[in-house]
Amino acid sequence: MRMIGLVCARSLPRMRPLKEPMRPASAPKIVLILGSAPDAVRSREWHRAPFDAIVAINNAWRVREDWDHLLHAGDFPPGAMPAPDLTRGRNIHTAPDYVPAQNAYGGFVYAGATMSLTSAYWALHVLKPDVLAFLGCDMNYDQAGPTHFYGYGNADPLRPDVTLQSLEAKTGRLMISAARQGCICVNLSHLDTSRLVFPRVDVDQLREWSPRDAQFRVDSVLRQIDETELQRAEIRERTLGYYFPSGEYWLFLDQIDGDELRCLDSLWLAALGRKETSAAPALECCSD
Repeated sequence: MRMIGLVCARSLPRMRPLKEPMRPASAPKIVLILGSAPDAVRSREWHRAPFDAIVAINNAWRVREDWDHLLHAGDFPPGAMPAPDLTRGRNIHTAPDYVPAQNAYGGFVYAGATMSLTSAYWALHVLKPDVLAFLGCDMNYDQAGPTHFYGYGNADPLRPDVTLQSLEAKTGRLMISAARQGCICVNLSHLDTSRLVFPRVDVDQLREWSPRDAQFRVDSVLRQIDETELQRAEIRERTLGYYFPSGEYWLFLDQIDGDELRCLDSLWLAALGRKETSAAPALECCSD
């Protein structure tokens, strides 16, 4: 939930004028979640269609000038905010907005306390899309070179945080939560590797989707779910009771067992037919 990097520039790069194509009369509601990974700049060449809304995370407001919502962490510096003339007619959201939204899906401990996940759960709760499309949110910092489109920043999702032991499990939980709400999560990234477990889709393909195409992919995710493992994960969350309505889970770390959360992560992965890839030793855990 902390800031990713520091950018002090308050202006946007000029974008090439684009002639917008006609959008199909019947199209799914698509929300773009835009992060700060280097390939986020690919979106500067994209038409606004097919996106109904663009949600920028932290510094990602600088990637495109047509964003609708900006969600930023509590320690995001005022000097990195967009200039007032760039915020007219747009919405900037802080903790009082996104904490209740993430609480609606179980809270920060279970959903994961990093802004990519927080922004996604906020969008699910408030915007209610048919498709959540992610770019610049791969949370993979193993590549050589800059970590963010503006250079080098803090790898926030890799900080030692008890809620982020398995990014694959947290994104899997998000994908399941979205699918059960009738929404498919997709990854628009062209990077070779990603911590997101969502299916890859090219933006040109996405532009052609009908509501039926989106629903077909939602149904595919729902068929993939192991209902027994999903039930075990949900029961385990309720049993552990790691729910802190303020969102300030770090004030209650003495009440949170990291090993139990690792076990819970393994259940969410199992619900998608996946196994934990962590190098940490396996635990005997998760007795129901």
